[in-house]
Amino acid sequence: MRVGTFVLAAQFPGQGPGEALHRAVRSAEVAEEAGLDSAWLAEHHFVPYGTCPSAITLAALLLGRTRRLRIGTAVSVLPTTHPVALGEQAALLHLTSGGRFSLGVGRGGPWVDLEVFGTGVEAYETGYPDALDLLLRWLREPRVGGDGGDGGRFAFREVPVVPRPAEAIDAYETEGAEGADEAAGGQQGPEVLVACTSPRSVRMAAERGLPMQLGMHIGDEEKAEMVSLWRRCAREAGRGADEILSAPHVSAGVVQIGDSDAEAGETLRKTMPGWLKQGLDAHVTVDGRARSMRDPHAYTDLLCGLHPVGTAQLCADRLTATSERTGITRFALLVEGSGDLAATEENVRRLGAEVLPQLG
Repeated sequence: MRVGTFVLAAQFPGQGPGEALHRAVRSAEVAEEAGLDSAWLAEHHFVPYGTCPSAITLAALLLGRTRRLRIGTAVSVLPTTHPVALGEQAALLHLTSGGRFSLGVGRGGPWVDLEVFGTGVEAYETGYPDALDLLLRWLREPRVGGDGGDGGRFAFREVPVVPRPAEAIDAYETEGAEGADEAAGGQQGPEVLVACTSPRSVRMAAERGLPMQLGMHIGDEEKAEMVSLWRRCAREAGRGADEILSAPHVSAGVVQIGDSDAEAGETLRKTMPGWLKQGLDAHVTVDGRARSMRDPHAYTDLLCGLHPVGTAQLCADRLTATSERTGITRFALLVEGSGDLAATEENVRRLGAEVLPQLG
């Protein structure tokens, strides 16, 4: 079982974005010190829910600050960027980090981001599969051209892929580089994952053989159903049994460790509703469509009930149970729910010292 942090760079009421980003960076640095496996970075625009507007940029910083930790995006929003630009950045980080970078991509939402970045609502509504396929081609082929089959958004002449991730990894002859490649699943390029929130996105990931990133808003039963659907769709697409069973899906959640279950839950119930309310209320749709947001208090209660929030023993038990019910062995856990830097660092250290030793 591999446990990492899920980093939102959340801006709590009364805080500025600089404080949120400093806490995010420190949480990843402490995660490496504490023996955790990874740090997964979220991306948001124009809202205090998360103050990191470029997960891949923050990943570059953290790869330079760490030596062992796997750094991944959860996610880079594909409809608001060009797949080739994102592919170039992912290849660069993959090569310069010795294979410690994972690229998680997602569809995002129908937010004003689509207007600001000029991609339009079509990139969100219909263009996501084509963008994903172009990104994968860029990461896997020596030369790539855009045929305009997506309606012309990505029509361009064939160009060479520079830097090409597979070539440099093949050239490595050191034990450390081989170990990094193995950690990425043996791929000759950066690991690519897809955020899945619906049967449609599960099917899209499975057909391409890409592991899923599953959100913290759903529980074990729904995650198990999505893993089962992914496996069925992967078989139908001709994927091999070994590839299907070993797919390294990632389950997102929340963790808060306390000396008692009540103490841990109370820590989050004091702080998270205020953050959720101001963060979620700030989302603006691109076309004025109606939106519904969760009640922040009810959502906090849901998260505390679903995830490892309590004593170290309870946290270990819940992670083990999730793994057994879903078949998922990688976790990305939100550690900053207290909104406080010192408390976040302590939470990460306790996760490494008190929970990890109890996990297989």
